[in-house]
Amino acid sequence: MTSRRLAAIALTIGLVALAPLSLRADVRSDQKSKVEFAGMLGRMFNLFGGKGAKEGVTTTVAVKGDRKASLNDTTGRIIDLKEEKVYDLDMKKKSYKVTTFAELRKQMEDARARAQEEAKKEEPAAKSEPAKSDKQVEIDFDIKNTGQKKTVNGFDTHEAVVTITVREKGKTLEEGGGLVMTNDLWLTPAIKEMKEIAEFDRKFAQKLYGPVVEGISEQQMATVMAMYPMMKDAVGKMNAEGGKIDGTPVMTVSTMDAVKSAEQVAAEAQQTQQSTSSQKTPTSVSGLLGGFAKRAAAKKAAANDEGKDKSRATFMTVTSEVLKVVTNVSADDVAIPAGFKESK
Repeated sequence: MTSRRLAAIALTIGLVALAPLSLRADVRSDQKSKVEFAGMLGRMFNLFGGKGAKEGVTTTVAVKGDRKASLNDTTGRIIDLKEEKVYDLDMKKKSYKVTTFAELRKQMEDARARAQEEAKKEEPAAKSEPAKSDKQVEIDFDIKNTGQKKTVNGFDTHEAVVTITVREKGKTLEEGGGLVMTNDLWLTPAIKEMKEIAEFDRKFAQKLYGPVVEGISEQQMATVMAMYPMMKDAVGKMNAEGGKIDGTPVMTVSTMDAVKSAEQVAAEAQQTQQSTSSQKTPTSVSGLLGGFAKRAAAKKAAANDEGKDKSRATFMTVTSEVLKVVTNVSADDVAIPAGFKESK
């Protein structure tokens, strides 16, 4: 999984929410995105992130009819809703691979199963990253216009912060734990053509499995959903309620936080206390020195954590920008480039 496939996640979170109707307008946009994973997801994905994971990736996205192309300097992807096929391009090798929607769904199911197995293997990490639940949930949706204004990539924008909280039904977030999705949006007056990209993504998601996040591969999305099922509810709520947002997001900073329940926090505190009290009495000088070092490290860690909310941890952060928007799109903009050969 390359960093190029990890780009542009926030644009779908922000733009899909603003596309209640199909416009059938052609559009091309240059977009820059950066995705950061933390915790167990970071250990799984960031190892292969490369330069793009650190600096972000600039991608040209074009929609014309039933086709959408997303291209950068090393990779590309063309989605055809009518054919129900995806063409993944290697720009340097001038080759492409074809995958059907049915095959994508199967890959996602396999990725979800693997993620669940990984979570079982990494028990300590899994316990510190709560997100699972087949319990009934309630979703809180809040929009705040901050009054702040600034120019972003030549667009005059104002700031709005959208917060979506998914929690166990009948309990507060602190009591039952859950997930918080925060979107810091810098909005320009509505660019109607940009909604066509979001509408395309909505249709693609419906054909696959539900709420989708553009730019992250289907296999990675399945992994995230397996570890944080409430994320699906959060993205779904954003899509459903986003029409209340006035304008088109030019810059979006989205964060996903997992929140532990009061019961989980208490259990972890007890486990830490038991682990500390069960340490053996050193029987040698080296053991004594080692004990001093461990206690010093623990004391330093405790000092660093002082004042922090230990029940809450960010597992994903995405920063995304719209650099340019044009409406003169040709068939070539969404076609496989000349000279490319299929790789099987």
